[in-house]
Amino acid sequence: MKPVNQLRFAVNDRIDNIDVNPTHIPLSLLGEFQKDVADFLKGSSRDVDPTKVMVALEEGSLTLVASGLLIANSLWSDIEHLQSMDSLNLIDPKRATVLERWQNAAQKNLNRKYSISETFSHISLNIDSSSSYKRAQDAWVYVEKYLHGRVVDMGGKTKANVHIELESGETLIISSTQDLLEQGEKNRLYRSALLHITAEENLSTGRLRNYKLLAFENYQPSYNENEFNTMVEQGTKAWEGISDANLWLETLRGNHV
Repeated sequence: MKPVNQLRFAVNDRIDNIDVNPTHIPLSLLGEFQKDVADFLKGSSRDVDPTKVMVALEEGSLTLVASGLLIANSLWSDIEHLQSMDSLNLIDPKRATVLERWQNAAQKNLNRKYSISETFSHISLNIDSSSSYKRAQDAWVYVEKYLHGRVVDMGGKTKANVHIELESGETLIISSTQDLLEQGEKNRLYRSALLHITAEENLSTGRLRNYKLLAFENYQPSYNENEFNTMVEQGTKAWEGISDANLWLETLRGNHV
Protein backbone atom coordinates (compact mmCIF):
# COMPACT_ATOMS: atom_id res chain seq x y z
CA MET A 1 0.00 0.00 0.00
CA LYS A 2 1.30 3.45 -0.93
CA PRO A 3 1.92 5.65 2.15
CA VAL A 4 -0.25 8.75 2.50
CA ASN A 5 -0.23 11.53 5.06
CA GLN A 6 -3.27 10.94 7.28
CA LEU A 7 -5.11 8.31 9.28
CA ARG A 8 -8.35 8.77 11.20
CA PHE A 9 -8.82 6.96 14.51
CA ALA A 10 -12.30 7.05 16.05
CA VAL A 11 -13.99 5.63 19.13
CA ASN A 12 -17.78 5.52 19.53
CA ASP A 13 -19.61 4.86 22.77
CA ARG A 14 -22.68 6.01 24.70
CA ILE A 15 -22.17 7.37 28.21
CA ASP A 16 -25.16 8.49 30.34
CA ASN A 17 -27.38 8.23 27.25
CA ILE A 18 -25.20 10.70 25.35
CA ASP A 19 -22.96 9.73 22.46
CA VAL A 20 -19.28 10.25 23.11
CA ASN A 21 -17.95 13.39 21.44
CA PRO A 22 -15.13 15.88 22.05
CA THR A 23 -17.24 17.67 24.69
CA HIS A 24 -18.54 14.53 26.42
CA ILE A 25 -16.02 11.80 27.10
CA PRO A 26 -14.76 10.17 30.31
CA LEU A 27 -11.22 11.21 31.16
CA SER A 28 -10.15 7.56 31.43
CA LEU A 29 -11.42 6.72 27.94
CA LEU A 30 -9.75 9.82 26.48
CA GLY A 31 -6.42 8.87 28.07
CA GLU A 32 -6.63 5.21 27.02
CA PHE A 33 -7.59 6.08 23.45
CA GLN A 34 -4.83 8.66 23.06
CA LYS A 35 -2.24 6.17 24.36
CA ASP A 36 -3.54 3.37 22.12
CA VAL A 37 -3.38 5.58 19.04
CA ALA A 38 0.20 6.60 19.89
CA ASP A 39 1.20 2.96 20.45
CA PHE A 40 -0.41 1.89 17.17
CA LEU A 41 1.33 4.62 15.20
CA LYS A 42 4.83 4.03 16.49
CA GLY A 43 4.66 0.22 16.73
CA SER A 44 7.67 -1.72 17.97
CA SER A 45 10.03 -0.33 15.35
CA ARG A 46 9.06 3.28 16.14
CA ASP A 47 8.92 4.26 12.48
CA VAL A 48 6.52 7.00 13.61
CA ASP A 49 7.58 9.50 16.26
CA PRO A 50 4.35 10.54 18.11
CA THR A 51 5.98 13.81 19.17
CA LYS A 52 6.14 14.82 15.49
CA VAL A 53 2.59 13.76 14.58
CA MET A 54 -0.02 16.49 14.43
CA VAL A 55 -3.54 15.55 15.60
CA ALA A 56 -6.88 17.25 14.94
CA LEU A 57 -10.20 16.55 16.65
CA GLU A 58 -13.33 16.06 14.53
CA GLU A 59 -16.95 16.33 15.59
CA GLY A 60 -19.22 13.33 15.97
CA SER A 61 -17.51 10.49 17.77
CA LEU A 62 -14.13 11.14 19.32
CA THR A 63 -11.96 11.19 16.20
CA LEU A 64 -8.23 11.85 16.09
CA VAL A 65 -6.85 12.70 12.66
CA ALA A 66 -3.12 11.95 12.68
CA SER A 67 -0.99 13.53 9.97
CA GLY A 68 2.69 13.42 9.06
CA LEU A 69 2.76 9.72 8.17
CA LEU A 70 4.27 9.70 4.68
CA ILE A 71 7.49 7.94 5.73
CA ALA A 72 5.79 5.32 7.93
CA ASN A 73 6.26 2.37 5.57
CA SER A 74 5.71 -0.43 8.09
CA LEU A 75 2.54 1.28 9.34
CA TRP A 76 0.98 1.27 5.87
CA SER A 77 2.12 -2.28 5.24
CA ASP A 78 0.32 -3.34 8.43
CA ILE A 79 -2.83 -1.42 7.43
CA GLU A 80 -2.86 -3.37 4.18
CA HIS A 81 -2.47 -6.69 6.02
CA LEU A 82 -5.43 -5.79 8.24
CA GLN A 83 -7.83 -6.06 5.30
CA SER A 84 -7.94 -9.72 6.38
CA MET A 85 -9.29 -10.65 9.81
CA ASP A 86 -6.82 -13.54 10.05
CA SER A 87 -3.81 -11.26 10.06
CA LEU A 88 -2.73 -10.18 13.54
CA ASN A 89 0.38 -12.34 13.45
CA LEU A 90 1.43 -10.66 10.19
CA ILE A 91 1.62 -7.14 11.63
CA ASP A 92 3.78 -5.43 14.21
CA PRO A 93 3.09 -7.13 17.59
CA LYS A 94 2.51 -3.84 19.40
CA ARG A 95 -0.12 -2.81 16.85
CA ALA A 96 -1.71 -6.26 17.11
CA THR A 97 -1.94 -5.85 20.89
CA VAL A 98 -3.78 -2.53 20.49
CA LEU A 99 -6.36 -4.11 18.16
CA GLU A 100 -6.84 -7.06 20.49
CA ARG A 101 -7.42 -4.62 23.37
CA TRP A 102 -10.01 -2.70 21.35
CA GLN A 103 -11.76 -5.86 20.24
CA ASN A 104 -11.94 -7.13 23.81
CA ALA A 105 -13.38 -3.79 25.02
CA ALA A 106 -16.01 -3.80 22.24
CA GLN A 107 -17.08 -7.35 23.03
CA LYS A 108 -17.70 -6.33 26.65
CA ASN A 109 -19.58 -3.13 25.72
CA LEU A 110 -21.96 -3.30 22.73
CA ASN A 111 -21.94 0.50 22.41
CA ARG A 112 -18.17 0.65 21.99
CA LYS A 113 -16.81 0.80 18.45
CA TYR A 114 -13.40 1.71 17.05
CA SER A 115 -12.36 2.51 13.52
CA ILE A 116 -9.25 3.31 11.53
CA SER A 117 -9.78 4.88 8.13
CA GLU A 118 -7.95 6.55 5.27
CA THR A 119 -10.09 8.50 2.83
CA PHE A 120 -7.81 8.56 -0.22
CA SER A 121 -7.62 4.75 -0.55
CA HIS A 122 -11.14 4.18 0.85
CA ILE A 123 -9.73 1.98 3.62
CA SER A 124 -11.78 1.48 6.75
CA LEU A 125 -11.10 -0.96 9.60
CA ASN A 126 -13.99 -1.35 12.03
CA ILE A 127 -13.70 -3.01 15.42
CA ASP A 128 -16.94 -3.76 17.27
CA SER A 129 -18.60 -6.64 19.14
CA SER A 130 -18.84 -8.69 15.92
CA SER A 131 -15.18 -8.30 14.92
CA SER A 132 -13.02 -11.40 14.81
CA TYR A 133 -9.46 -10.26 14.24
CA LYS A 134 -7.20 -13.11 15.28
CA ARG A 135 -3.73 -14.51 14.98
CA ALA A 136 -3.25 -17.35 12.52
CA GLN A 137 -1.54 -20.41 13.94
CA ASP A 138 2.17 -19.71 13.99
CA ALA A 139 4.58 -22.05 12.26
CA TRP A 140 8.15 -21.96 13.59
CA VAL A 141 11.15 -23.73 12.09
CA TYR A 142 14.65 -24.40 13.40
CA VAL A 143 17.36 -22.35 11.65
CA GLU A 144 21.08 -21.67 11.94
CA LYS A 145 22.41 -18.18 11.34
CA TYR A 146 25.46 -15.99 11.76
CA LEU A 147 25.17 -12.70 13.62
CA HIS A 148 27.80 -10.00 13.50
CA GLY A 149 27.88 -7.27 16.11
CA ARG A 150 29.50 -5.91 19.23
CA VAL A 151 29.41 -7.86 22.49
CA VAL A 152 28.08 -5.48 25.15
CA ASP A 153 27.51 -7.95 28.00
CA MET A 154 28.09 -11.63 28.71
CA GLY A 155 28.13 -14.11 31.54
CA GLY A 156 25.59 -14.91 34.23
CA LYS A 157 25.78 -16.91 37.43
CA THR A 158 22.92 -19.31 36.67
CA LYS A 159 21.96 -18.51 33.07
CA ALA A 160 24.89 -17.78 30.79
CA ASN A 161 24.18 -15.53 27.83
CA VAL A 162 25.70 -13.04 25.41
CA HIS A 163 24.25 -9.59 24.68
CA ILE A 164 25.19 -8.56 21.14
CA GLU A 165 24.46 -5.18 19.60
CA LEU A 166 23.81 -5.48 15.87
CA GLU A 167 24.78 -2.87 13.30
CA SER A 168 21.12 -1.80 13.21
CA GLY A 169 21.35 -0.82 16.88
CA GLU A 170 19.15 -3.70 18.05
CA THR A 171 20.49 -5.73 20.98
CA LEU A 172 19.82 -9.47 21.14
CA ILE A 173 20.27 -11.81 24.09
CA ILE A 174 21.77 -15.13 23.02
CA SER A 175 21.50 -18.09 25.38
CA SER A 176 24.77 -19.91 25.98
CA THR A 177 26.63 -22.16 28.40
CA GLN A 178 29.48 -21.31 30.74
CA ASP A 179 31.73 -23.77 28.89
CA LEU A 180 31.21 -21.94 25.58
CA LEU A 181 31.94 -18.57 27.14
CA GLU A 182 35.18 -19.88 28.65
CA GLN A 183 36.56 -21.13 25.34
CA GLY A 184 39.04 -19.24 23.21
CA GLU A 185 39.54 -15.53 23.63
CA LYS A 186 39.10 -14.58 27.27
CA ASN A 187 38.05 -10.97 26.81
CA ARG A 188 35.33 -10.62 24.17
CA LEU A 189 33.51 -7.76 25.90
CA TYR A 190 33.07 -4.57 23.85
CA ARG A 191 34.65 -6.22 20.81
CA SER A 192 33.25 -7.14 17.41
CA ALA A 193 32.26 -10.78 17.10
CA LEU A 194 30.70 -13.23 14.67
CA LEU A 195 28.30 -15.59 16.43
CA HIS A 196 27.10 -18.89 15.01
CA ILE A 197 23.64 -19.40 16.50
CA THR A 198 20.46 -21.42 16.28
CA ALA A 199 16.99 -19.92 16.55
CA GLU A 200 13.35 -20.50 15.72
CA GLU A 201 12.06 -18.54 12.72
CA ASN A 202 8.42 -17.70 12.08
CA LEU A 203 7.50 -18.77 8.54
CA SER A 204 4.91 -16.00 8.21
CA THR A 205 6.75 -13.00 9.63
CA GLY A 206 10.42 -14.01 9.58
CA ARG A 207 10.69 -13.11 13.26
CA LEU A 208 13.30 -15.01 15.28
CA ARG A 209 13.14 -16.26 18.86
CA ASN A 210 14.95 -18.56 21.29
CA TYR A 211 18.48 -17.67 20.22
CA LYS A 212 21.19 -20.15 21.28
CA LEU A 213 24.93 -19.81 20.81
CA LEU A 214 26.77 -22.58 18.97
CA ALA A 215 30.18 -20.95 18.70
CA PHE A 216 32.17 -17.78 18.36
CA GLU A 217 33.57 -17.84 14.83
CA ASN A 218 36.99 -16.50 13.91
CA TYR A 219 36.44 -12.97 12.74
CA GLN A 220 39.50 -10.92 11.91
CA PRO A 221 38.68 -8.50 9.11
CA SER A 222 41.69 -6.61 7.87
CA TYR A 223 42.60 -4.21 5.12
CA ASN A 224 46.09 -4.01 3.64
CA GLU A 225 46.44 -0.98 1.39
CA ASN A 226 49.56 -2.34 -0.34
CA GLU A 227 47.82 -5.62 -1.22
CA PHE A 228 44.78 -3.71 -2.50
CA ASN A 229 46.91 -1.44 -4.68
CA THR A 230 48.77 -4.45 -6.07
CA MET A 231 45.50 -6.11 -7.09
CA VAL A 232 44.27 -2.90 -8.72
CA GLU A 233 47.53 -2.63 -10.66
CA GLN A 234 47.32 -6.25 -11.83
CA GLY A 235 43.72 -5.84 -12.91
CA THR A 236 44.46 -2.63 -14.78
CA LYS A 237 47.28 -4.30 -16.76
CA ALA A 238 45.11 -7.32 -17.54
CA TRP A 239 42.36 -5.12 -19.02
CA GLU A 240 44.46 -2.43 -20.68
CA GLY A 241 44.17 -3.94 -24.19
CA ILE A 242 40.36 -4.13 -24.06
CA SER A 243 38.64 -1.00 -25.34
CA ASP A 244 35.06 -2.03 -24.47
CA ALA A 245 34.93 -4.18 -21.36
CA ASN A 246 31.14 -4.69 -21.55
CA LEU A 247 31.32 -5.91 -25.16
CA TRP A 248 34.22 -8.24 -24.33
CA LEU A 249 32.32 -9.72 -21.38
CA GLU A 250 29.12 -10.25 -23.38
CA THR A 251 31.09 -11.91 -26.16
CA LEU A 252 32.78 -14.16 -23.63
CA ARG A 253 29.36 -15.19 -22.39
CA GLY A 254 28.26 -16.00 -25.93
CA ASN A 255 25.91 -13.01 -26.19
CA HIS A 256 26.90 -11.68 -29.65
CA VAL A 257 25.70 -8.15 -30.17
